[in-house]
Amino acid sequence: MRIRGGRLPAGRHAAGAPGEGTSGAGGAAEGGTGAGGASGHGASGDGPAAGGRDSADAGALSSPWVRGTAALLAGALPALAFPAPGLWWFAYVALVPWLLLIRTAPSPRRAALDGWIGGIGFVIAVHHWLIPSLHVFIVLLAALLGLLWAPWGLLVSRLLGGAPSVSRAVAAVVVVPSGWLMIELVRSWEGLGGPWGLLGASQWEVAPALRVASVGGVWLVSLLVLAVNTGAALLVAERAARTAAGVLLVVCALSVAAMWAWAPRPTNTGTVRIAVVQPGVVKGPGSVARRFDRGEELTRSLRGRNVDLVVWGESSIGAGAWERPETARRLAGLSRLVGADLLVNVDARQTDGSGRSGIFKSAVLVGPDGPTGDRYDKMRLVPFGEYVPARSLLGWATSVGKAAGEDRLRGDRQVVMTLPDGARGLRIGPLVCFETAFPDMSRGLVRDGAQVIVAQSATSTFQDSWAPAQHASLGALRAAENGRPMVHSTLTGISAAYGPRGERVGRPLGTDASATEVFDLPLARGSTLYVRLGAWPVYGALAALAALCAVEGLRALRRPAPGPPGPPARTAHGSPGRPGR
Repeated sequence: MRIRGGRLPAGRHAAGAPGEGTSGAGGAAEGGTGAGGASGHGASGDGPAAGGRDSADAGALSSPWVRGTAALLAGALPALAFPAPGLWWFAYVALVPWLLLIRTAPSPRRAALDGWIGGIGFVIAVHHWLIPSLHVFIVLLAALLGLLWAPWGLLVSRLLGGAPSVSRAVAAVVVVPSGWLMIELVRSWEGLGGPWGLLGASQWEVAPALRVASVGGVWLVSLLVLAVNTGAALLVAERAARTAAGVLLVVCALSVAAMWAWAPRPTNTGTVRIAVVQPGVVKGPGSVARRFDRGEELTRSLRGRNVDLVVWGESSIGAGAWERPETARRLAGLSRLVGADLLVNVDARQTDGSGRSGIFKSAVLVGPDGPTGDRYDKMRLVPFGEYVPARSLLGWATSVGKAAGEDRLRGDRQVVMTLPDGARGLRIGPLVCFETAFPDMSRGLVRDGAQVIVAQSATSTFQDSWAPAQHASLGALRAAENGRPMVHSTLTGISAAYGPRGERVGRPLGTDASATEVFDLPLARGSTLYVRLGAWPVYGALAALAALCAVEGLRALRRPAPGPPGPPARTAHGSPGRPGR
């Protein structure tokens, strides 16, 4: 009889209940893929208790505090793939330590806890620049959002734990990324903070990944990154699954190559000249008026440069200035001087088309004769920054951080603006601030006929953090997804522009710049697959998870019910035997 891990294996050799080894904790007859137990751990001898390679890892992480710390740090690692560190290549292996940790979990409860704690680390690391504004409140938010990763921890443990068979390895590379995508989908809801830090967004400067985005949006890029991480974890963790994992990684590479070769590409149809005005950091008394003066001065420098549109940043005109008729006259004079319309942004109390009065954050188009009437009111507001969710309950957040003292009102529709004939009737689609993080908004503008996506933002609150670089990078993804150029204009940087394939155009303005920049943007026609089909990878991920649930349900129905317990075995001394000893 062969001894594994210092004990007799359960099953027919154990003096216990009939059938214990064949259909109990992990279904050893099916390669440890049964529904009971944590990922096949237990009687099948596939998990850490079996005394294999994982047992040493489990011993080193036996302390709950050590294991919790490891989960927190492992969850935070992917943040290094985003700007400003920008280690985009690291995204393809950043989740491997977290996956390997969860697969050694001794129980489903521990696997869920590892997922939750790692999720807390991920949320805090990706959004750490919010700490000066939210203070301790960010820990509470991270703890709540981190719960989304608890079911994912169970999923990882179920598919990667123990000794995965070939079929389970294949399922893992499909289903583990699908579970992660569901997390990204849920936390993309505006009330939970919006889709900031989607893992696919870390690939904003990688040309093959941008091609993938044109096929299935940032969602498909996230699936690809997770699939590679899962395959890499299988290569490290289990010898028996290495061949299958290697084949699956090759399949991922071939899929990217196929999309690169055959996915529809936008066709260039000329260029348009768009200027951004970035006044830079202006502080102290009268800063709003002095910022307006600096924006006016910079705009005058564009005279004679034959621009088609001038874009100012978010909140470039404050409440006091907008209420004075003189402001409209000054802006109209600038439009006549440079020979182009101005797209400014107003943060002031206004009345919208339906008669609602309140503070709106609005993109307003101003021509030679003053405001043209084209106006877009920001629809998706920053939680706590522009409104406090459930203010009656969470209003205390204004006393511990920089939460909004009064809620802004939101617009009710997107707007596509048409420039005068002098700019060849160019159609632009405005977005404000973190609306650029929502893939569906830019897609909606393009489907409504926008030829250029124009974003206005202000990240001065987070000037010396990773936030400006992360925000500006989103423009590359939105451009590649929709096959349309995009301009990102800010008050204090980073201002940048991207072509219809997500490629960078011209020179970006850094956070320390107070200047203008003119971008010659290539226009394009034709639709990407993402514009035509939308977020189809999300539905594919849902189908994969539903298939897993169906398989597990059928397996549970087919598993024979346990029979009545047999009489206890007795030793030579007449005492009950202890099975497995």
